[in-house]
Amino acid sequence: MAEMKNLARQTAVYGISNILGKFLNWLLVPLYTYILTSSAEYGIVTNLYAWTALLLVILTYGMETGFFRFANKEGADAQKVFGTVLTSVATTSAIFAVLVMLFSDNVAVWLGYPTHPEYITMMGIIVAIDAVGTIPFAYLRYENKAGKFAIFKLLMIAVNIAANLFFLILCPKMKNDWGVDLPFYDENYGVGYVFVSNLVSTLFVTLLLLPEVRKAKSPDAELLKKILGYSLPLLLLGIAGIMNQTIDKILFPYLMNDRAIADSELGIYGACFKVAMVMMVFTQAFRYAYEPFVFAQSKGEDKKVQYALAMKYYVIFALLIALGMSLFIDLFALLVSPSYRVGMTIVPLVLFTYLFQGIYFNLSIWYKLTDRTHWGAILSTIGLVITLVVNIALVPGFSYYGSALASFLCYLSITVISYIMSQKYFPIDYDNKSLAIYFMLALGLFAVFHFFAPESMILRLLMSTALLAVYVVVLFKRDFPASSLPVVGKYFR
Repeated sequence: MAEMKNLARQTAVYGISNILGKFLNWLLVPLYTYILTSSAEYGIVTNLYAWTALLLVILTYGMETGFFRFANKEGADAQKVFGTVLTSVATTSAIFAVLVMLFSDNVAVWLGYPTHPEYITMMGIIVAIDAVGTIPFAYLRYENKAGKFAIFKLLMIAVNIAANLFFLILCPKMKNDWGVDLPFYDENYGVGYVFVSNLVSTLFVTLLLLPEVRKAKSPDAELLKKILGYSLPLLLLGIAGIMNQTIDKILFPYLMNDRAIADSELGIYGACFKVAMVMMVFTQAFRYAYEPFVFAQSKGEDKKVQYALAMKYYVIFALLIALGMSLFIDLFALLVSPSYRVGMTIVPLVLFTYLFQGIYFNLSIWYKLTDRTHWGAILSTIGLVITLVVNIALVPGFSYYGSALASFLCYLSITVISYIMSQKYFPIDYDNKSLAIYFMLALGLFAVFHFFAPESMILRLLMSTALLAVYVVVLFKRDFPASSLPVVGKYFR
């Protein structure tokens, strides 16, 4: 259990910093919904950030995971691996940034923003710098410097928020109310300042990472060939995987007849998708801690027992989050402006999409530890086909409801397939009975709320609290006795 406690500690550090950071970032969503002139402007943000997420995967081409794999090999020089991976990613990212600057006008026309090619230039530079930054951040994780990792991430978010507040709130007030002349500020630029703020924060965190970059040793050409041989299949996996998450937001404007309506609907979809951030944060925090843990545990004798326990506790607490947010959806709806709340009905489905995404990541150890990374690409491609087909079939008629369903079906399908394959190539005795019990319990409690919740807000909240308490009581009685809690556990002995 010592390994589980260490994994839990690392997850807590990453999780707390991510929860705090994402919460602070989330405060920008209400800001955008009230400050930006329409949901269509937020649709532009949603669309372009979906593109940058895809490009970030392409520009890192699996080298982050490749770093962990080769840095943990017997007798490996981690700093040499770090330097080799960093040099490769920095070189390709620089080439990409130059190409974007040269052809920004053409790209802007193609994406449907012909009057703002500078959006494309800024996002190209941001994603290139972010790609390079993933490697020093991976090195911090390798060194188990979760605290430093968290501080850097939070500072980056803090600068981004400060810049947004400056450009979207303070500058208009200074110019219109105080009569201050601001030659650098254009009150009609609106959504453009969202990208300017992101660029400022990205440059800031790059300066913070420079001391870590200096730890890198000179690259090794032979080592690079080996790392690329392992990592490039992960590029296909990464592209298919991130497209499963973003292709709906990329294609959405092209799947509806009216571009203006499409941008508006996409803005609502993007804002409501953000409400499910708690599950995404938990899954991401688990991933940050779990990936180094997996490769380190691959040297131990009881590794499969640890992997099974990790899966069990991930599912238990992920279901707790999904159930809690679904039961208290009325409160979470208050986080977005009234014109966006029509899309809140997709939130429970998005929560379970993130849950299955986490399970799929947990299962992925079978092809990573057996060096069958091509299977990851195959599975993600299957998921991508499902995502594309369902989006193309349903979005024209059902708007973002079709997109939400497509994402859920994608991750549910590849999770089931991955489990079947894992039992063939890297069998692990997962506690399927307990997992089934918790799934049925969570779904049953949500069904009770969905069909029998009263109209009164107070009564609905009381009912939600009681139903969530049932899940927590079962959790404590079956798998997580209250006596094991830190500090207060002694009162439950």
